[in-house]
Formats: sequence, C-alpha cells, structure tokens
Amino acid sequence: MPRFREAIAVDDYVLDVLMRDIIGHDRQPAAYLVYLYLYGQAARQKWKSVSASLRMLAEATGLSKSAVQTALELLRRRELIDTTSDHATAVSKHRVLRHWRDDARRRKRRKVPG
Repeated sequence: MPRFREAIAVDDYVLDVLMRDIIGHDRQPAAYLVYLYLYGQAARQKWKSVSASLRMLAEATGLSKSAVQTALELLRRRELIDTTSDHATAVSKHRVLRHWRDDARRRKRRKVPG
C-alpha cells in the first residue's frame, strides 16, 4: 500500500520565494508549515476553503495552538490566506490565496495579439 494518496504539485513560488520570505525574513517557520498544510488541503479540495480549528491545525502540523494562531495572523496580514467564520466559536474556514497566479493571469489577459 502506498504511503500517500496522491502527489500534489506545489507552485515554484511557494518553494522559491515564500519559504525564504516567511522563514528567513519574517522568522516564522510555523507560518510556512501552516501555509503548506492549508495549501495541500486546498489543492485536494479543488481550491475550496479548508475548515480547520486551531486545534485541528496544531494536531496536523505538530505545532502548539498559540504558534498556529500567530502563524495564521501572519498569513492573513501577508494576504496568503483569507479566514472567515460564521460566529465566534465556529470552526474557521481558510481560503488559500495565490496572488502570484492571479497576477500572471491578469498579465496574460492584457497582452494583445500582435
């Protein structure tokens, strides 16, 4: 039996730019781990929002709840995720944002055939 269900393609930007920025510049390796986890879950769900509480994210990543909370704050501030909740005690839904893809699509649409 294989050790994994499926391979998930990770954008070069996530590996080449985000890792350096979040771990090196922001000094928040936990935020990078949380983003990778959410990225993988979102990819498996065809980029729908991922429902996950602090506890669920902590268990999935091996981080403390406070580390996950700090990580989510950084990811929201950097506009890498968008978090919504129906009410204060509801499980949050995290939408993974990939602005580098949106920017590339916009540039591609603006090009006028020669």
